[in-house]
Amino acid sequence: MKTINNQFRIERDTLGEAQVPIDCYYGVQTVRALENFPISGIRPHPKFTKSMVYIKKAAAKVNNELGCLSKERSEMIIQAADRILKGEFQDQFVVDVYQAGAGTSCNMNVNEVIANIAIEGLGGSKGDYSLVHPNDHVNCGQSTNDVFPTAMRIAALLVLKELIPIMDEFVDVLDRKAEEFNTVIKSGRTHLQDAAPIRLGQEFSGYADSVSKSAERIENASASLHELGIGGTAVGTGINTHPEYARRIIRELQELTKIPVRGAANRFEAMQSSASIAELSSSLKVFVVELIRIANDLRIMSSGPRTGLSEINLPAVQPGSSIMPAKVNPVMAEMLNMVCFSVIGNDLAITMAAQAGQLELNVMMPLMQYKLLDSISIIANALKAFINKCASGITANRERCYQYAINSFALVTALNPYIGYSNAADVANESRLTGKPIKEIVLKRGLMSKKKLEQILSLESMTQPGLPK
Repeated sequence: MKTINNQFRIERDTLGEAQVPIDCYYGVQTVRALENFPISGIRPHPKFTKSMVYIKKAAAKVNNELGCLSKERSEMIIQAADRILKGEFQDQFVVDVYQAGAGTSCNMNVNEVIANIAIEGLGGSKGDYSLVHPNDHVNCGQSTNDVFPTAMRIAALLVLKELIPIMDEFVDVLDRKAEEFNTVIKSGRTHLQDAAPIRLGQEFSGYADSVSKSAERIENASASLHELGIGGTAVGTGINTHPEYARRIIRELQELTKIPVRGAANRFEAMQSSASIAELSSSLKVFVVELIRIANDLRIMSSGPRTGLSEINLPAVQPGSSIMPAKVNPVMAEMLNMVCFSVIGNDLAITMAAQAGQLELNVMMPLMQYKLLDSISIIANALKAFINKCASGITANRERCYQYAINSFALVTALNPYIGYSNAADVANESRLTGKPIKEIVLKRGLMSKKKLEQILSLESMTQPGLPK
């Protein structure tokens, strides 16, 4: 290893020499990745890098215990990993998310950074890999092929720890709104046309339950991510590992991550298949489909305020137009929709990547980890903002809702059991053509007594099961 003009050091790999910025902790393979993949400028998710470092730390400890790595090197690797886990050196993880298949560039970026931190800890200079080598020591007992999918799964589980509580909070907010709006009666709508009355609180209770079920689906889908193929190395056989390595590194990862991970029952399947990633992504897609529906409902119900439904008010958070003064738009619901659309696109990319594996390995893992972690993160961030800036502050226009309900032709639905469908349809048609109230037409036709009619057309009774007596 030598330096040039105090700006670069020269490192060598199997392809020859390359210049590495002298202050950088990454090395020659990272430099090649930077040269080869100037694609998006997007770097790996911090939780993914953290998961990679967990694996390196666990491997160093286990390999020392098994006599595969010296105590001195093991301790230096562990110390380097701990510094990264505390937040140092984050600017050194620089490989684009669109990179070499299987994630070799990303794995080597982590290996090189840890190696050079450890080298300095031993009193050496960056690039002196005779002290700590990225492949021989940091990557001891590992292959990108088992490290990358393991890190991908751990990272997803770590990020889900942030999403699920936010979903639970959203359920709580919707439940509170359901209770608050329980006495607000409005016209139901099917096909965007008038339907039987419903309570605004009943609508919100449906939203709450759909989000709760989505959280349950996501948690169920994430269960298979706890099964890790670490220890399989290149093709699942565990070549170049101690027979005890796979079992012991799982134990270490349990301790480090505080996640109840377990070794794969079949490491070949764990390395060949990305079904668990596709399953989780699919559950996220189902959730955002529900979110889109809810956000759109809120936009429709708040439309106006003069020429739309204006049944509810969404909090005003910013001016809505650069030309129309005082206009306010449902921007938080619009933002939520855009995030949801992006997640659906991510799911399609993950689906295509998951089916693109061949034989012993799926080389499209870098795309999958990027899209999956992006989906979880942006849903969590968007939902948190939506709760704070919109959902928590929704109010009802009670009188507007009542007027829609009382003037709806669909009130005749309650008359069906008493005067028959045909008579009820005739009443509704006459009301539509003449503008006369339904009650007036029923009484004029002598179809029912006034007292009985008042009982049957009670809006409150129409929003619950049963037949008025």
